[in-house]
Amino acid sequence: MTRLLATLLAALALAAAGCGGGGENVGGRGSDDDADRPAPAAETVEKTTRVEVIEQQGDEEGGFDSRAIYRRAGPGVVTIISVFEGGEDGGILGGDEDEDDPQSGQGSGFVVDEEGEVVTNAHVVTQGEGRDITKAKEVYVKFADDNQVPAEIVGFDPNADVALLRLKEREGLTLRPIPLARSRDVQVGEPVAAIGSPFSEEQSLSVGVVSATDRAIESLTGFDTLGAVQTDAAINPGNSGGPLLDGDGRVIGINAQIRTRSGGGEGVGYAIPVDNIKRSIEDIRRDGEVKYAYLGVSTTEVYPQLAERFDLGVEQGAWVQEVVEDGPAADAGVRAGKGRQRFQASQVSPGGDVITKIDGRPVETGTDLGIIVANRRPGDTVTLEILRGGETRTVEVKLDERPSQVDRP
Repeated sequence: MTRLLATLLAALALAAAGCGGGGENVGGRGSDDDADRPAPAAETVEKTTRVEVIEQQGDEEGGFDSRAIYRRAGPGVVTIISVFEGGEDGGILGGDEDEDDPQSGQGSGFVVDEEGEVVTNAHVVTQGEGRDITKAKEVYVKFADDNQVPAEIVGFDPNADVALLRLKEREGLTLRPIPLARSRDVQVGEPVAAIGSPFSEEQSLSVGVVSATDRAIESLTGFDTLGAVQTDAAINPGNSGGPLLDGDGRVIGINAQIRTRSGGGEGVGYAIPVDNIKRSIEDIRRDGEVKYAYLGVSTTEVYPQLAERFDLGVEQGAWVQEVVEDGPAADAGVRAGKGRQRFQASQVSPGGDVITKIDGRPVETGTDLGIIVANRRPGDTVTLEILRGGETRTVEVKLDERPSQVDRP
């Protein structure tokens, strides 16, 4: 079972009611002309926002220095507290269900720029899924120095499970934005660090490695989030929204889910990939929302033994199993398989088209097609190269907007 990671602790309900006091910085004299002026009275001292830029996270020799990463990136990691309508005392929710108090919980997040923007998981600041998603009534951001200030939800992307917040108050705060890496640079086996608030234990560090890349995990809409990073770094409820960092202290993902039988972390955690994060926050900044393109097919990955058994004619590609009625692919004439046959440990529908390329790019793995489509925009036209009955042909498909929810069987 895969679980979202927001903590469900009713004891946190009181934390949302107050805000910690901000530190004060008093500016020095600007010129010699001010030398004889009396010092300003205490009530005229202005609070300012201090921004610290991180230039390097790891140690100077390029090794993995978890202490250096924590020391420099830790202050940029925050705790997120969300208040929703209907909870007793203004329940705090992070997105999961709990038999005792489904209204309470918290998550993590991190600062991304000097303007006071904070990124977290969408499920930390919303409740429900698909068409039933609702935003938190209030959101508070707590910093490592115990300052706690209100924030607004600029927007959220339920497909990528990403939310962008903006601080309502910045005076007296020290903001330390954490730089973002690139998904293509993430390698299996490289060491990583996770910082967050598991079980309300704020500013907790755990370390591990990248166990795998290109994983598919379920989103808040039922569609899969593709390209997820798997890690064995300890991740538990409350880590939701916190950063997964590489050896240079750059964000390679947002810790979002765990696979567990016990309810706790068992060494199989998943992070939303950083390229998805970038796309989400850029669209939210510009439009307040994120829209995804939609092809309207369900496929299975082709491999040599499957290709030989059903005489597909290619050893790689996406074999179309279902086509959504009245969807873009159906309108363009893409064909699905019919019936069900068992092969090895799977059930397949033979006879459908095999998609081998999209816009000239080979479809080689089970996630290639979905990733390419997800990076297009609704209304874009893509060219599919398909194999049907031993013949190669091209089909142009005008992509639609992905629906807000897919109903899984």
